[in-house]
Amino acid sequence: MSETPVARFYDELAADYHLIYADWEASVRRQGEALDALIGPERVRVLDCSCGIGTQAIGLARRGHHVVGTDLSPRAAARAAREAARRDLSLRTAAADMRHLPFSERRFDAVVCADNSLPHLLTERDVRAALAEMRRVLRPAGLLMVSTRPYDDLVRDHPPSTPPQVHGSADDPGGEGRMVTFQLWHWHDDGERYDLEHFQLLRTGGEWRVQVRRTTYWALGRDTLCALAAEAGFVDIEWRLPEETGFFQPLLVARAGERRRGRGGPSRAPGP
Repeated sequence: MSETPVARFYDELAADYHLIYADWEASVRRQGEALDALIGPERVRVLDCSCGIGTQAIGLARRGHHVVGTDLSPRAAARAAREAARRDLSLRTAAADMRHLPFSERRFDAVVCADNSLPHLLTERDVRAALAEMRRVLRPAGLLMVSTRPYDDLVRDHPPSTPPQVHGSADDPGGEGRMVTFQLWHWHDDGERYDLEHFQLLRTGGEWRVQVRRTTYWALGRDTLCALAAEAGFVDIEWRLPEETGFFQPLLVARAGERRRGRGGPSRAPGP
């Protein structure tokens, strides 16, 4: 697989991704519980098609689900598997593009695409392709859960940055081990896409180490994403907000509709 700019961004971030969170372990637990509540009481087969280092996948595996994780970043997917193994959990992972999932049809009961991953795809064509693949690998009535930033509000306001997050012990007078994370957003002329500069500042040895990584997003609004999901064959589409679900981002929740004759792409060989 040839490396893409998005894969490179997350390959470079993989070792430090947990530092985005004040407490990654607590986030794994909370997000797993929130998604598990949407899935229901049964233990099911779940594909996390943007698993990153395993934040949602590990949380769901801990809740007893049979989880497979894929990610565009080989380093992130490999770390997710290691993190699961450290916790005595089974999580098979692989590097894969969500527009070309390496699985046969109707393989999973639920598909997760969380943490604002889908908006890395910058065109309707690419988002359609990814959603069609998610639909293809879901059984009929299988559950789709996609989370994004609250882009309807963000497109209205066009914020130039995110507030800084400061992690680490405030008790150390020298500030050793403290981490500051923030993002700068540079909006395109279309008002919907933006280039992101992700800053991580880590204080070690009395000095600040600065790491800057760059990527691009599409501020994909709710109505647009609902329409694209419907085109891909999903039904019962709705948005569930954080105050209702306990998940940290808005979630599009939908069910895979019955595939019409002749609809959908060819079956793929079973993957990991």
